[in-house]
Amino acid sequence: MTAASASSSPTAAGALSAFLRGVERRALVVAELQTGDGARAEQALVAVMRAFAAVASDLPMAQWPPRFWALLAARQALRDTPTGRWEGPLAHLGNLEPLTRLALLLRIGAGLDEDTAARLLDTDVDGYQEALAAACPRDRQGNPDAQAWRGLAEQVQQQIRELPAQRLKELQQPVVAGRKDDAPKTWRAPAAEQRTPSAPPRRRSSQQRRWRGPVILLGTVLVLLLAGLGWRAWQGRVPDAPAVVPEGAVGEAGPVTVEALEGDAPKVAAAAADPMATEDAAMLADRDFPLLADADLHAWSAAGGPLPVDESQARPTRPEPVAAALETAAADE
Repeated sequence: MTAASASSSPTAAGALSAFLRGVERRALVVAELQTGDGARAEQALVAVMRAFAAVASDLPMAQWPPRFWALLAARQALRDTPTGRWEGPLAHLGNLEPLTRLALLLRIGAGLDEDTAARLLDTDVDGYQEALAAACPRDRQGNPDAQAWRGLAEQVQQQIRELPAQRLKELQQPVVAGRKDDAPKTWRAPAAEQRTPSAPPRRRSSQQRRWRGPVILLGTVLVLLLAGLGWRAWQGRVPDAPAVVPEGAVGEAGPVTVEALEGDAPKVAAAAADPMATEDAAMLADRDFPLLADADLHAWSAAGGPLPVDESQARPTRPEPVAAALETAAADE
């Protein structure tokens, strides 16, 4: 789970504060024993805590411990210690190189495993073990002194347990004096961003909402009407394309032209004055005239032609097969 920003999530702010409270005691002792200067160690630790609080929101909580110790180990104040002082049982630390001393303190003070400590010092496990071997106290013969190692580790743990609470409380005060407006009150809770309250959205009146729909509809109708009139006027000005006329057809599409005929129209005689009317009347009055309509039929019959089939009687839809007639004739024989 990714930790949220302390300024935006109370739960994340509480988790960040709890983590720093749990690590600040060990971190202060490691920084003080590494630098040999209490004031310098406090300044370095406050800077690291503020830097960690700024990036903790972008990290999963499982990555908080290695990232915090990486920020502390990368401080220049812990890499360069020309004015450090170590006395009493911890005087052995003053005889070590800064990186060798830091490798030892990450082990017996921070309690980090070899893999994590090696990554913080930008080396491999073998190189880290060599640094621990170089930091181990030696006896008179130059061999590693296990008892002195245990005594040194116990002194570091005792100093962590006996660290005054007042020094931890002082870590919560602003580091830079005179910048109370810019610096947060503590390193645990970054200053909340001052946001100007935005003006509430302005609501439209009910009358504006009521007339909005009809006005849009009327504007749409007017636009469509003007578009239709413009299209019609444009079509009237554009000449028609010549039509393809098939061969032999009249291709004139203009108005009908009426012209007067040359000469007088032929005269038609009246029905009563028609000379053929008398002959037609005599023919129609002949009693044998109905036979003339069927003259072709009578001529066919007189010549011996077959009479047409009488279709007045119903006929079977499925005629009897020819084979049936043949079988009947064979049976009769």
